[in-house]
Amino acid sequence: MLKEIRYKNWKSFSDATLYIDPLTILIGTNASGKSNALDGIAFLNRVVQGRDLQTILSGDPALLLEANIQAIRGGVEWAAKRPFTTFTLEAVIEYNEEIDYLYGIEVSTKSDVEIVSESLIKINRKTNKTTNIFTATAEEGSPSIEAAVYNGKGRPKHKQLKRSVSVISQLKNQETRQEVDEAIQFVTHTLEHIFILDPAPALMRDYKPFSNRLASNASNVAGVLAALPEEEKSYIESLLSKYVSRLPEGDVQRVWAEPVGRFQKDAMLYCEEQWPGSNEKLIVDARGMSDGTLRFIGILTALLTRPKGSLIVIEEIDNGLHPSRAEILLDMLNEIGSERQIDILMTTHNPALLDELGPEMIPFIIVAHRSAENGASELTLLEDIQALPKLLASGSIGKLVTEGEIEETLTQQGSAER
Repeated sequence: MLKEIRYKNWKSFSDATLYIDPLTILIGTNASGKSNALDGIAFLNRVVQGRDLQTILSGDPALLLEANIQAIRGGVEWAAKRPFTTFTLEAVIEYNEEIDYLYGIEVSTKSDVEIVSESLIKINRKTNKTTNIFTATAEEGSPSIEAAVYNGKGRPKHKQLKRSVSVISQLKNQETRQEVDEAIQFVTHTLEHIFILDPAPALMRDYKPFSNRLASNASNVAGVLAALPEEEKSYIESLLSKYVSRLPEGDVQRVWAEPVGRFQKDAMLYCEEQWPGSNEKLIVDARGMSDGTLRFIGILTALLTRPKGSLIVIEEIDNGLHPSRAEILLDMLNEIGSERQIDILMTTHNPALLDELGPEMIPFIIVAHRSAENGASELTLLEDIQALPKLLASGSIGKLVTEGEIEETLTQQGSAER
């Protein structure tokens, strides 16, 4: 599982670490660095897939049409924190109770977007022993990068590789020692299974072709559900119905998708409504569902269809959802995430959602904020705020966020430390 993401001179960050737990809540004001932190995760997700570095940052119209993959916000120009022209992103991934892998990539944006260095290190937490699975460093001006790949007890094996795509993605398709291959496959599998979700209700209302993979905007929910094997489809639709029926309105009783058209290869999303006090049941398709209900269904479908061990990242998770749905949303995230072993990272501004977080969730709340000294974005665990007991005595987390008390306290704490 993914444990940490580290940012060095990435966008607004100088040096910061984002800790990943089964349910992680990232909060902070506008321009605090929340979106920049998520962009770093998106970069790592794409880079291990072997995508061109320039394309990852600048975008590609073909990829946008193919898989809704957009450019990283700010593009090449704002990828490295000013005045730097390189940035580094690292990921710590837990393999088992003893072993972690540390993957890191340093990228230059000075002229061409290319790798400066890249490495994958195996860390034994019990013995503190480290093994370089591979290390790669490019000489300035060189069109290639030399990777030193672990080769047992002897000298590492050297390979000349391209600088425009990640070393790890190039080594994945080459013959290497079994230990190297296993490490590379595990790390790339973990990072590839990060899913950035931003449901777009307006795009979920139309007929959609069958699909075996949910789009990042959840536009093809109907196609994904309809394409499932019948037994799995029935099970997932029963869970969808179970959670959606908990919504405060109480009118949606069942949710499902079914094939439409002559060739039965397109699908539409439907729900059955029955208002309290009425015996009449009404079938409504996605065109008649509310934005909040569709967004809720999109999040649910991602939780229920993504592979076990995935990380789902949801920015502004409660966007378009009524505050009264906060408790239901949190229960759903905790229940399904735990049952399916899926980690969830979400950002929110919603005080109602934050107020639903009990004291047990405080260790999993991270505050993005700006340094009063240099303006760099920082990530601070809520429990590491020295004055937290005093803050909580004066109000709920939602109230503290609304009134800006947490950011003000962090500014004062930073000044005191300096």
